[in-house]
Amino acid sequence: MPSAKEQIAKLLQAQPDDSSYDEILRELAFAQMIEQGLVDFDTGRTISHEEMGRRIKTWPS
Repeated sequence: MPSAKEQIAKLLQAQPDDSSYDEILRELAFAQMIEQGLVDFDTGRTISHEEMGRRIKTWPS
């Protein structure tokens, strides 16, 4: 698995040259969220779509 530094460098190289600081930060945050989601999936820390639907129905409106 590539290091965090290598992953960030690859992400930066994929961005257009005129990307703003905020756009780059959003891309980094998105990549980190995806990575965390994959870790959660691999370790069984997920719930089904149906369970999420049941939980949402209990939220106050």
